[in-house]
Amino acid sequence: MSKMKEQTSSIYINGCGFNSALGSTPERIIACLSQNEAADMFCESNWLNSGKETVVGKVTSLLPEIAESDRLSNKNTRNNRLALSALQQIENQIEAAKLQYGASRIAVVVGTSTSGISDGEWALKQRLESDQFTEDFHYQQQELGNLGQFVADYYHITGPTYTISTACSSSGRAFISAQRLLNMGIVDAVLVGGCDTLCKLTLNGFNSLEALSNVHCNPFSANRNGINIGESAAFMLLSLKANEKQNNVVLLGVGDSSDAHHISAPHPEGDGAVISMAKALQDAHLSAADIGYINAHGTATPLNDAMEAKAIHRLFAANTPVSSTKPMTGHTLGAAAITEAAICWYILKHDLSLPVQINDGQIEKELADIQLVLTTQHLQHKVILSNSFAFGGNNVSLIFGIENEQ
Repeated sequence: MSKMKEQTSSIYINGCGFNSALGSTPERIIACLSQNEAADMFCESNWLNSGKETVVGKVTSLLPEIAESDRLSNKNTRNNRLALSALQQIENQIEAAKLQYGASRIAVVVGTSTSGISDGEWALKQRLESDQFTEDFHYQQQELGNLGQFVADYYHITGPTYTISTACSSSGRAFISAQRLLNMGIVDAVLVGGCDTLCKLTLNGFNSLEALSNVHCNPFSANRNGINIGESAAFMLLSLKANEKQNNVVLLGVGDSSDAHHISAPHPEGDGAVISMAKALQDAHLSAADIGYINAHGTATPLNDAMEAKAIHRLFAANTPVSSTKPMTGHTLGAAAITEAAICWYILKHDLSLPVQINDGQIEKELADIQLVLTTQHLQHKVILSNSFAFGGNNVSLIFGIENEQ
């Protein structure tokens, strides 16, 4: 095993595949991020046991099939098919990395919170109706590690493979692990990502916590009353080598914290969030003034938005544009961090305007003073910080930028 390098090298994003309520093609994703088209956020009544309506972010594209084989016999789930729909967008880069480095020198690190639970729900329904499970149901389909093993098995990758599940920071922690694996020389490339699909377990769970909104979520609004849940898959191939001559998006820094203030409520002063963001800045060798945009966790719950505004104000005052993109995707749980990392990648790669904050226009006056994006703006500094804050105070902040433009 190689020794840790004395200085952190640039980590290049060699490809990004993405499928969510924003769509599955670059053209559709860009149109939705620019708010020229509406994302696929729908009000539905068939998810909650109470029969009440809630808004969900849905993937509407046709998902690829997973052919049965000995390797994949217990991995044919909707979660994995959604993951595959994003992975297929970067298959050329994956295969090129295998040729360049070898399958054993590529790691797979992914995050999820639902795995194949939706398939388990369907199988249980079938069992209750017919007294037996369907032949194609395997208990392993709903194990958390199923996603990571599916990715490795499908692409014949034999390097370190694992799945992280730390609630809403899961796929953010995948970047932290990837950075360590690359800088220690354990591997030459890491396929990072995350995927979560809609299922009744999580929707009813959040509803029981009174954290679910029955209307379109309202981040940073005085009328915010909870989250919308969405489904998403996004994957990136990371390495220490650029695959393009210019306009390379790079992972500049990572930060994390575990304040353990409460099992579900964030620290009211945002202490853990401040530590996470400050560590990411330190890791990237940047100051607050270098950040051009903050993609907020912005769940639209009363406690999260108040805490996050305080935390951002403590480090950035009202000098840095901020918005939450969850009204366009829903909160995609274990895939939230990679979903928003993919949004950051699109903004940087395609020089998009910053996402304008979607809400009812009634900004909470008691929030700490931050610069919400309320009109069309462009990046003044091509560096973006993205936050993901999870249950138990498990916080992750990631910083992305364009090479040589920080």
